[in-house]
Amino acid sequence: QVQLVESGGGLVQAGGSLRLSCAASGRTFSIYSMGWFRQAPGKEREFVAVINWSDGRTMYADSVKGRFTISRDNAKNTLYLQMNSLKPEDTAVYYCAADPTFYGPNQYEFDYWGQGTQVTVSS
Repeated sequence: QVQLVESGGGLVQAGGSLRLSCAASGRTFSIYSMGWFRQAPGKEREFVAVINWSDGRTMYADSVKGRFTISRDNAKNTLYLQMNSLKPEDTAVYYCAADPTFYGPNQYEFDYWGQGTQVTVSS
């Protein structure tokens, strides 16, 4: 089992920045990839970004490409999401996820999930 705990959410004005963190514990040696997903009010949860834990390959949703950066610190077992040029439409609960075998944007392939952290962008 892998446990995930997100932090770093909050309220920010449009154009501002936030950095989310996700600390992994447990069987972290089994992690193959980790990703960020988000769910806005009244909408389905959607893919944001994913990173391969060993080689650092990344993938982004078109809506965040060029504004968000996913990264990881293997020594600290921590995943990050640097969010710049935030827009009101980025308002959502952000979840991190991990999987021992899958790398890609399909949320249904991820086995482990955090509890989520709220990001609110005011206009």
